[in-house]
Amino acid sequence: MAQDGFAERISKVGALTDPIRRALYHFVAHQPGSVSRDQAAEGIDVPRHTAKFHLDKLVDEGLLITEFRRLSGRSGPGAGRPAKLYRRARSEINVSLPRRRYDLASQVLADAVERALEGIPMRAALAEAADEGARVVTESWPHNRGTELERMEALLARLGYEPRVDHAAVEVRNCPYQQLSTEHPDLVCPMNRDFIEAAGRRLDCVGIVVESVDPGTRCCVRVRLAT
Repeated sequence: MAQDGFAERISKVGALTDPIRRALYHFVAHQPGSVSRDQAAEGIDVPRHTAKFHLDKLVDEGLLITEFRRLSGRSGPGAGRPAKLYRRARSEINVSLPRRRYDLASQVLADAVERALEGIPMRAALAEAADEGARVVTESWPHNRGTELERMEALLARLGYEPRVDHAAVEVRNCPYQQLSTEHPDLVCPMNRDFIEAAGRRLDCVGIVVESVDPGTRCCVRVRLAT
């Protein structure tokens, strides 16, 4: 089955869950040219060493690329060392507020289509693709930190669902696939539920139930403790 690049593309989504890293990416991506570490640090008001760390992480993920150039424009002796500059890579990734995860959804849906073309019924293909997406997202996530609801809340927050623990349930206040789910609810909402259920299994959250709710402007599921 064709799975090349699936984990790598989801990794790029995860790279932007850190708020400083996301702000730096936004700043660099919206500049007309390459920027230095000092310019990036000043642009989002963080220390230079903090900007350096996160900029280089974005380079590692393939979201930014670097070049070296003397900012003075001079050459020869006395011109100073070339500065390391950053600019946006030609990566197809979209970040919005409220946070959306259309690229994550598209990878899961594309994976499901590939499985369906191999003869797997579409509903089963969606469930399998959602489980694979959950595996990639949770493979480095701690499985024993906090209660089951706290683990689910932390993961859903990382993915942009804007969860909130309310008594014995996690209410989800943002749909990361809003436009897709509005236009194709019979496809996207079951995929979303499959994905969250699979994530719960992989985090060893055996005492929770993922149930469908009327989404309105929010998400179509909530997570509660089993009774």
